[in-house]
Amino acid sequence: MTNSTAPRLVIEGMAKSFFGVRVLHDVSFDSYPGEVLGIVGENGSGKSTTMNILAGILQRDHGRVLLDGAAYAPRSRRDADAAGVAFIQQELNVFPNLTVAENLFLNRFPRLLDQVPLLSSRKMHARARELLESVDLDVDSHAAAGSLSAGERQLLEIARGLSGDARIMIFDEPTTSLTQKECARLFDIIGRLRMRGVAVIYISHALQDVIRLSDRIVVMRDGRVTMRAATAGKTANDLVVAMVGRSIEALFPERAARPPGAARVLEVDQVGEPGMLDAITFNVHQGEIVGIAGLMGSGRTELARVLFGLDPHTVGNVRMAGANLVSGDIAARLAAGVAFLTEDRRHEALMMEASVADNMALAALPMFSKGIDRRVQDEPLKAAMQSLAQQLNLKSGNLRTAQVRTLSGGNQQKVVLARWLLRRPRLFILDEPTRGVDVGAKEEIYRVLDQLASNGMGILVISSELEELIGMCDRILVMRRGRLGAKFDRTEFDHERILQAAFGQGDVA
Repeated sequence: MTNSTAPRLVIEGMAKSFFGVRVLHDVSFDSYPGEVLGIVGENGSGKSTTMNILAGILQRDHGRVLLDGAAYAPRSRRDADAAGVAFIQQELNVFPNLTVAENLFLNRFPRLLDQVPLLSSRKMHARARELLESVDLDVDSHAAAGSLSAGERQLLEIARGLSGDARIMIFDEPTTSLTQKECARLFDIIGRLRMRGVAVIYISHALQDVIRLSDRIVVMRDGRVTMRAATAGKTANDLVVAMVGRSIEALFPERAARPPGAARVLEVDQVGEPGMLDAITFNVHQGEIVGIAGLMGSGRTELARVLFGLDPHTVGNVRMAGANLVSGDIAARLAAGVAFLTEDRRHEALMMEASVADNMALAALPMFSKGIDRRVQDEPLKAAMQSLAQQLNLKSGNLRTAQVRTLSGGNQQKVVLARWLLRRPRLFILDEPTRGVDVGAKEEIYRVLDQLASNGMGILVISSELEELIGMCDRILVMRRGRLGAKFDRTEFDHERILQAAFGQGDVA
């Protein structure tokens, strides 16, 4: 992409207020055909409000927007679609009860004849197959959209945008629920959109993805643009400083050394499962944060599921405080004080239509039930939830009435944390605890985990972000192909050596 062409989108002095409170202040930036523009910022920075204005969901109060040189002021999503502005939201707008083809042409069903208001099923499915091929989505156009995976639904939304000859494609946190393979396919599609001259706007908390994909970056903070720059030469730390005013290192609390002689909370002895895990041995002590590093597919999540009893292991032993835990026995692990935060909170951890309170209380109800009829003691439970909401700085409004789906990713993650903390666990296993979470919420989660460890809890953290593990952990264990390889104490932490161990390179064993 070169800026010798005219900009596809120009935003000048955009402002927006809600109930007298200014949320956008003089927002100005542009986007060019064949360019990927990355936009980053904390939740509340103004990113979503800006994109909702571009998509016709909200209307701006002041400012000017030009689309290919013409004034652009959509009053609805339909207006934006007609203008060629496609918005792929984090909450995918796929109707599961309709077919794939019907989802593709919700606003523009192919007609039998141009001037005759009769729909042509043959034309619809023929065009659907072309669009699906353009995004490498190998599904039957007659299939129900509800049968598609999260990644396939994302590609379906992209194909829907292409059905209207999109000039601008906006992606809002597109990788939150995707596997590594699905992410790779999405990135390839974005590259092809770029080559076709589509202006791509890519919003994500995954800063390394933004740096990898984008040509230029816009950073927003408190409703203002704090950085507009070419991506080349920029680091994640540069973006964090522009977002929050301090470096990545400053996000992590100062870790005190684990007290010598602390008791073992978790003992993993030669645990294995054919084709998945091989002779895994390590311990977690009271007050210790142990990190598990490794590439996707190295066996990290599989290990976490085995330790919590979600999946079986046929070899070795798992012990809590010296007591053996039977393979696959989740109830025994809960009774022993094990908690597990899954990597996919939306599909495996949260009831999205339920209230915040119902989600928080889910795992702790037996602990607040008394009497022969096991009646839930509502007031103590309510008080405990309110205390945790305050401790975690949970921004949700009324716990009883607010639906968890209305919360930001960071606040949703805090709800899952609160659910397990209500049980007062002795060991907390966290798989990708800050995935899809903004920088400010990450800092708060790091602070909470540090406090839990300081109070004697054993913590096992799996993360794809090495900076996160280096900043939080007392020890880091590296997994590769289902085995534990190199082990690093805090004094030995080295980004390059840990990566070498993950790739199986260097003398690090």
